[in-house]
Amino acid sequence: MSEIVISGYYGFANAGDEAMLAAMIEVLTDLDAGVNITVISGNPAETRQKHGVAAVYRLNYPEITRVLAKCDLLISGGGSLLQDVTSNRSLYYYLSIMLLAKQLGKPVMLYAQGIGPVCGSLAKGAMRYIGNMVDLITVRDEGSRDELKRLQVTKPRIYVTADPVLAIHPVDKQIGRAILRKHDCEGASPLVGIAAREWKDWSHYKQVLAQAADRIAAEFGARIVYLPMQFPEDAAVARKIARRSRQPAALLNEEYTTSELLSLVGNLDMLISIRLHALIFAGVMHVPMIGISYDPKIDRFLESVGDCRVGTLKSVTADRLLTKVRQLWPTINGARQLQDERLNALREKAFYNAELAIELIAAGKKQR
Repeated sequence: MSEIVISGYYGFANAGDEAMLAAMIEVLTDLDAGVNITVISGNPAETRQKHGVAAVYRLNYPEITRVLAKCDLLISGGGSLLQDVTSNRSLYYYLSIMLLAKQLGKPVMLYAQGIGPVCGSLAKGAMRYIGNMVDLITVRDEGSRDELKRLQVTKPRIYVTADPVLAIHPVDKQIGRAILRKHDCEGASPLVGIAAREWKDWSHYKQVLAQAADRIAAEFGARIVYLPMQFPEDAAVARKIARRSRQPAALLNEEYTTSELLSLVGNLDMLISIRLHALIFAGVMHVPMIGISYDPKIDRFLESVGDCRVGTLKSVTADRLLTKVRQLWPTINGARQLQDERLNALREKAFYNAELAIELIAAGKKQR
């Protein structure tokens, strides 16, 4: 029986990160039904309840040391853990967990991470020092591999794979229909979702989304629904945008599970998103997507499926959004063969992350 510890941004009510964890657990247990997984979490009780795994608090270093001491592998990831744009402290925190595992003689794998940007000189040095200690790295895009090269992280084997969520199984749409029914959206056609987020209290992109939502509703007869990927923050942003609109919209004002959000996205005819994992959910559920970028990870994912952003939070306009909607509208009935082929290839790469993790454990056991 293998013991895996997973370190990441878990237990913070972020649907994208919780979906990554759910996908990792799903695929790892598919490959090894006997594996025991312990998650380092901001809310261990919630993580245990949601995911059915053991969990320890992320700042309880004695307990973290205990679980690392008996594990066969530390997985760091997925997500954008190793960057210093949104936070300096978080990068050092995740590196400290990796360093602790190595000091205990344990193999460490960076699992489908989106690396960077890493800008500070101290942060770069820490990344280079600890990054070269780990045993195996998989990254979710070519840009992350380029960032590792720039940081001079060269000793571990490095593979370009795909975001873990792309390996998650599609879910039944009935769950989402039941939620939409509560908001008088069940059966609404067409249904266009918007997944927004707050960013530095900027107002421009909120006004653009409000204008675009009104124009989409008028031109296509669409019902607009706002999805909260991180609750309650995203629900608060949705209210700010909706207040700027003339047309009514449905605001989903609850915290939803990964399965519920996947099902909700599956009921959409199109999704406009600032959130990476909302875009990935659209890919998993075969829904046309439009991405607005606030971070290189958005651009990298869209490029991987043969698409590009419609703009950044600073540059996006309602006209450009409407042009993209008109271009995509003929595909809402499923005519997306090329993108689906690329998503299927990415799904296989997402599975490969777990295969490499299981192989690393097996190799470590042979050496004992």
